[in-house]
Amino acid sequence: MNPFSSANLFALGAIALWALLAWLGISLSHVPPFLLTGVGLLVGSLIAIPLSFKNGKLDLSSWKLPWQHVLLGVYGLFGFHFLLFIALRHAPPVQANLVNYLWPLGMVVLAPLFLPGVKLTPAHLLAACIGFAGACIAILGRASSASAIGFEWGYVIALGSAFIWASYSLLTKRLALQGKSFATAAIGLFGLVSGLLSLLCHALLEPRVNLSGQDWMLLIALGIGPLGAAFYLWDAALKRGDARQIGILSYITPLASTAVLLIATGQPLSLSIGLAAALIVGAAVLGTRAK
Repeated sequence: MNPFSSANLFALGAIALWALLAWLGISLSHVPPFLLTGVGLLVGSLIAIPLSFKNGKLDLSSWKLPWQHVLLGVYGLFGFHFLLFIALRHAPPVQANLVNYLWPLGMVVLAPLFLPGVKLTPAHLLAACIGFAGACIAILGRASSASAIGFEWGYVIALGSAFIWASYSLLTKRLALQGKSFATAAIGLFGLVSGLLSLLCHALLEPRVNLSGQDWMLLIALGIGPLGAAFYLWDAALKRGDARQIGILSYITPLASTAVLLIATGQPLSLSIGLAAALIVGAAVLGTRAK
């Protein structure tokens, strides 16, 4: 398989944008999470507008979808963030984030259950394990050595969040294989509905806040990138590529996110991050070459 195929490049584009999520999240840590997500998804939904022009006219016919497709999109975009934010509130954030990063592994090992004719090879399984080990090191390398790790029910919620994103991604690929795929511009509809649901959760569950001009600029950047263009690129990748390979490439996300945080905060590169980089890059190369 060509590691530089258009599908893998689209996936890497999405991963690059998701790498900015942690830094933007820290910069907006004073903004309630559902408000942050809702605004970000609504901004991201606007990207569908330039994708929907045909012959110089706006054509939103791609948003006329069966209710099952809309439900799938909301399940993925809203369900993933909803459970993740609950998990982060009921378990240590670093460890909950680690459990959430089981979703790339889920994409690899669950592919045969969701996709007809897909089988796992020993190389895929080995790459999945190596990549997950690297992701663990990248995330836990940021944790304090004094952090206590014990069971919290939030870990179960984080696992549910991981399953939602893995299954959403695989079901999207399944629709493409069955010739029932929705247009990538339809991601805008999913973002619009999910964003409105997130804002409803904010109204019901979170305190009101006043946002500054800088907050709005960062929220717009969040919506254009990690909560916007990344989803469109991810959808394009899934419809063109091998879900197992894309799942393995996704292990780059925690590594890239950590690197961005190190640069933004001026922290030095640690041995753990170097080791994580070697493991994740090795897993990605092995996984994308597996047949």
